[in-house]
Amino acid sequence: MEEKRKVEQNYGEQQIQVLEGLDPVRKRPGMYIGSTDLKGLHHLVQEIVDNSIDEALSGYCDTITVTINSDGSCTVQDNGRGIPTAMHHTEKISAVEVVLTKLHAGGKFGGGGYKISGGLHGVGLSVVNALSEWLEVEVFQDGKHFKQVYNRGVPQAPLKVIGEADITGTKVTFYPDDEIFESIVFNYDTIKTRLRELAYLNKGLKINMEDKRAEQEKRDSFCYEGGIAHFVEDLNRNKDTLFEKPFYFDEFFGDNEIEVAVQYNDSYAENVYSFANNINTEEGGAHLEGFKNSLTKIVNDAGKRIGVLKNDDKVSGEDVREGISAVVSVKLTEPQFEGQTKTKLGNSEMRTLVSRAMTEKFGTFLEENPAVTKELLMRCLTAQRAREAARQARESTRRKGALESTTLPGKLADCSEKNPEYCEIYLVEGDSAGGSAKQGRDRRFQAILPLRGKILNVEKVRVNKVLENEEIKSMITAFGGGMLDDFDESKLRYDRIICMTDADVDGSHIRILLLTFFFRFMRPLIEHGHVYIAQPPLYKATKGKSEKYLYSDKELQDYLAEVGKCDIQRYKGLGEMNPEQLWETTMNPETRTMLKVTMEDAVEANEMFSVLMGEKPELRRAFIEENAKLVTELDV
Repeated sequence: MEEKRKVEQNYGEQQIQVLEGLDPVRKRPGMYIGSTDLKGLHHLVQEIVDNSIDEALSGYCDTITVTINSDGSCTVQDNGRGIPTAMHHTEKISAVEVVLTKLHAGGKFGGGGYKISGGLHGVGLSVVNALSEWLEVEVFQDGKHFKQVYNRGVPQAPLKVIGEADITGTKVTFYPDDEIFESIVFNYDTIKTRLRELAYLNKGLKINMEDKRAEQEKRDSFCYEGGIAHFVEDLNRNKDTLFEKPFYFDEFFGDNEIEVAVQYNDSYAENVYSFANNINTEEGGAHLEGFKNSLTKIVNDAGKRIGVLKNDDKVSGEDVREGISAVVSVKLTEPQFEGQTKTKLGNSEMRTLVSRAMTEKFGTFLEENPAVTKELLMRCLTAQRAREAARQARESTRRKGALESTTLPGKLADCSEKNPEYCEIYLVEGDSAGGSAKQGRDRRFQAILPLRGKILNVEKVRVNKVLENEEIKSMITAFGGGMLDDFDESKLRYDRIICMTDADVDGSHIRILLLTFFFRFMRPLIEHGHVYIAQPPLYKATKGKSEKYLYSDKELQDYLAEVGKCDIQRYKGLGEMNPEQLWETTMNPETRTMLKVTMEDAVEANEMFSVLMGEKPELRRAFIEENAKLVTELDV
């Protein structure tokens, strides 16, 4: 047996390092905020706002203001009690400095400061401090105005009184460290989305936001007395609903609070959002399981009671949740999140409490509204029939094992690489472009799937109709990951799915139809960054023997200004390019430009697809009229 090669390095007590203070955060920022991209950057704001929200949950704060300052820094101010300013009994520095410089230091570990909080790890403010080029904290307390300044987590002087104050609260201003983050430019809309969400989840809390950067000035203010009921109303704003007002209850079990809002609409999509202590639990958890299980049982029991369901008949959870918009929000004293990212709630007792509250409240609601109950059950039975038809269709499109790879679509030109991580598939408009793409591609890792015509608009039909569409079936089979609840990202055959359509109106329409399908039936593809849009050139400029491909009207104008008169060819379709040109301009990883499709706000994306792709043309008309002035380039 071959002896393993050893790395010649010392390993003794001298190699055991202890990272003091905030050093661990700067060394491994991703462990604390998830990443150092834009998502991580905006997480800093969220951490400070969460502290202010905890003050609101305790009943001491009713206004929070977030400001993006003209110099690019960000300020979060609340009117709560303010961080304690007295000398800490063991650390012998001010409590403010302890909170800002010590990891796992805070008022949420059972010391009596907070009963309910989201920031339970005690790392929030200290992490923001560690990852900021500079940070200023101001506390208004006991008629005094305190201030302390930090540089990359290091206090520049002790906390001191700089004046008098007739208000209370905490004000934190920080400038992210460009040594840590890929970009330090805050996106107003990203922050706004989270603040609006928090205003929904904390009824009566006023949250203000302002952008003071040059030429970007804007402001918003959020305050919803209806709380999550208002949230659900907004989710269904452009849809016809089963009952006029959302069903809503707010129930307390000791110190634990459970809020639920439910309203059904005329779509076929399921939109259920869950929160624990104001944190979006994207992966659900015990509270969401309790809601879903109890909802299914309540509807089935109601069906038996009114005689719509006979003997052993029952409807599944999927059938019950078709067309639902719901928000489940719980606030509890000892939240147990699975992981630092807090995307899944682990408290098993919440499953029982949510289920109990739902059975009592929603069960009573259905008993008191028999007409609503009957219509809901009729919808569930229709959904059941459609789902059964879809199941049969799905069996034929589900990815087969390696020995059955011959079941892949006949028109798919697959790649030879078997590791999905290195593979990509181009969805190409039409056979002509498909032929050029097949000839021009790198067969090792690039697959081509030509699409004939426009795929079905999935926004307007149930799943069984979707699976009758040949082009959609081809995509599902080729991708290999399944769809809806059966979607399994680990089974994807390609890491990158690239939409390559013509640069005209029809091409744009096909691209939107594809994105609608991905959003409704394979949302993780978008959420996890698998979907791209190819950017083929619009023009080829020829002058003498030199050729240049240009990808926008601006590029063309700039080029003409530089070289003067030349021959211009406008590409209306990909089929106009020969295989070599298509490879050179659009498919070669060394030279191509692609746009990654991302989704910052699922709620807003859901509404946009409903408006633009749904059944109501008047909503589209209103959208077009409102945004027509923003159009700068019109291709007619």
